[in-house]
Amino acid sequence: MSESVTALPSYASGTSEVPLLGDTIGDNLDRTLAAFGDRDALVERATGRRWTYRELAAEVDLLARGLLAAGIGKGDRVGIWSPNRAEWIFTQYATAKIGAILVNINPAYRVHELEYVLNQAGVRLLVAAKAFKTSDYAGMIEEVRPTCGALRRVVLLDTPQWTELLESGNGVGQDRLAAAQAALSADDPINIQYTSGTTGFPKGATLSHHNILNNGFFVGELCGYTEADRICIPVPFYHCFGMVMGNLAATSHGACMVIPAPAFEPKATLAAVQAEGCTSLYGVPTMFIAELAEDDFDSYDLSTLRTGIMAGSPCPVEVMKQVIERMGMHEVTICYGMTETSPVSTQTRADDSLDLRVSTVGRAHPHIEVKIVDPATGLTVPRGVQGELCTRGYSVMLGYWEQPDKTAEAIDAARWMHTGDLAVMDEQGYVGITGRIKDMVIRGGENIYPREIEEFLYGHPDILDAQVIGVPDQKYGEELMAWVRMRPGAEPLTAERVREFCTGKLAHYKIPRYVHVVDEFPMTVTGKIRKVEMRERAVGILGLG
Repeated sequence: MSESVTALPSYASGTSEVPLLGDTIGDNLDRTLAAFGDRDALVERATGRRWTYRELAAEVDLLARGLLAAGIGKGDRVGIWSPNRAEWIFTQYATAKIGAILVNINPAYRVHELEYVLNQAGVRLLVAAKAFKTSDYAGMIEEVRPTCGALRRVVLLDTPQWTELLESGNGVGQDRLAAAQAALSADDPINIQYTSGTTGFPKGATLSHHNILNNGFFVGELCGYTEADRICIPVPFYHCFGMVMGNLAATSHGACMVIPAPAFEPKATLAAVQAEGCTSLYGVPTMFIAELAEDDFDSYDLSTLRTGIMAGSPCPVEVMKQVIERMGMHEVTICYGMTETSPVSTQTRADDSLDLRVSTVGRAHPHIEVKIVDPATGLTVPRGVQGELCTRGYSVMLGYWEQPDKTAEAIDAARWMHTGDLAVMDEQGYVGITGRIKDMVIRGGENIYPREIEEFLYGHPDILDAQVIGVPDQKYGEELMAWVRMRPGAEPLTAERVREFCTGKLAHYKIPRYVHVVDEFPMTVTGKIRKVEMRERAVGILGLG
């Protein structure tokens, strides 16, 4: 019999003795309140404000009643445009309680993107910060308001508008809120998250209570969370990493959410872990790199840390080793996912070896199926063979908001979500991400996956971080360009020195022809590297126009 027939297919399903939750988010929060009312629920380090679960639930219910008083009900869209703060969380849970659909708006958006999202989602009420850093949110909102027909009311935080919205909740009885909550199904849409589309306008992934509550819960289960855990969340709430893997993982287990700062600051994050005795810390690799690089890193007491999550992009081996050895996060897990899958589809387990935690993104999540298919034929490939990663289960989004054509491109007839990521599954079912289908570089007919070269460059003693892209080339079609960040005090690298480092260790066609030294990479707010922007800028830098 031929090997292709006997080899196991690249398919796995996540088994679990723990059943899926059938709750709505509001009902689940009420259960946690009943069990852990006096325990810490939320700490906001920037203001020193703190809430127990009883106090958090009271804030959420008051805001939910205020939204009802404002005429907001089931299915209405409520936008939130703010950096991380307590009011973001109040709004997240208050909208869930009444069945309004929370529309997460990226804090980095400018006028053009804001206008698009408000109109595409049909946002009726917008909760927003007045300003943050260089962004004048209030000014931008006024600029787009005349063209946003659905928008009836804007509520700016830290103004009388917010106080009025809350106070109006006093005029609505708790029985009316209870009736609104009782009329909800766990399968109702509850959240629209706009994916940072690399081309064209972003698409609104529409997620249900069932999608995100269960995903947050099972992320927490695999981190071993109980009511004794305290989770430091420096990743943005507007993204699934913050609001699902952070907030919902916490509230479904009675754990405490700690907001170290409105946006990521390495020192504030380390200080929050120390001051609050955090047991878990989240971040994308670039955040952990920044924390470890702090001059006074060793002065922070991080001894309470046990676990945490690294996600968003592949984790370099050296970074993972330091997170375990220097930060004490011996049970740190790697998660893989995308907004359209609520987000997590695979996760490493606390007892997985260091090698598995850096070379893979773990195994299928509980109640989730994953498979790897040939992108051309759609057939499942044998284990060990690269293909496109697909995932199916409770976590797959309802669809892109009012874009059935785009939904059909991403989710096939059998409800498999096609991720666009290239991956390999090993004999034990562990999945390794090998690149993006769109990131693949074709140089003179050779398919090159930048991830392999980036991992190799991390081994250079002077390189702190590296990203590899393809740039246009007349002879080969594409050539490789490495963008590198240097370690403090290191001499900037030339292409010649990088070539010397690579020669004899990498195939000649995998050696970057161009090297560009930068202080930072262009990034999304969630810490994902914007390779599309790097490619655009590279054309100008190299004079390839």
